[in-house]
Amino acid sequence: MDQEILFLVEESPEGGYEARALGYSIFTEGKSVEELKDSVRDAVRCHFEEKDLPRAIRLHFVKDEVIAV
Repeated sequence: MDQEILFLVEESPEGGYEARALGYSIFTEGKSVEELKDSVRDAVRCHFEEKDLPRAIRLHFVKDEVIAV
């Protein structure tokens, strides 16, 4: 298993945050950043067997911002 798994995190249009893992079929969400972190940990534990768990989870926050010209 890789030492680290990377999640892209974006603000949800409905509120809160959505996270998806790169290279794995893992998607989760949370109403706050703290809730999202707990959800990501749970999703990773559910996806991998104990011996295959990554050592670290990296959250990469992506924010789209539109500005007027």
